[in-house]
Amino acid sequence: MNDAQPMVVELVLPALLRHARTTYGLAMRRSLAAAGYDDLPRNALYVIGGLALGAEGIPLGQLIRELRVSKQAAGQLVDTLVLRGYLERRLDPEDRRKLTVTLTERGRAAAAVQAAAREQIDAELIARVGREDFDCTRRTLGVLVDMGCEVGIEVEAEP
Repeated sequence: MNDAQPMVVELVLPALLRHARTTYGLAMRRSLAAAGYDDLPRNALYVIGGLALGAEGIPLGQLIRELRVSKQAAGQLVDTLVLRGYLERRLDPEDRRKLTVTLTERGRAAAAVQAAAREQIDAELIARVGREDFDCTRRTLGVLVDMGCEVGIEVEAEP
């Protein structure tokens, strides 16, 4: 290995993925805390970021499945986010027996801060490795996600 490559490259891919996720997570949490959103519990980044992608909200049952936690744990997370003003529950307009969760104005503002932090990490990464390598990494990870879907692994949406 030449001196230009970081030593962490020697780690196996699952370890690299875990550490890479930590880099994004810490950057997002720091930005959120600096903007006054320091009360987000664990897994909230996934919920806030994921809901920002869908304007109409997400069915509560789908959220529970995608979080890969118990119904009780997901319910507690949603309760906390509702109490802290990030989410609101609504009846599904197509099926009034189901609940959906949507972002409040506070939730949308936090999601914007989170997205800006993620974009900043992306920009720094592109500056260090170049657009071509960045895009190649995204394609490779996309194939890995598809492989998981082929064997029935539910995949989380972008945080």
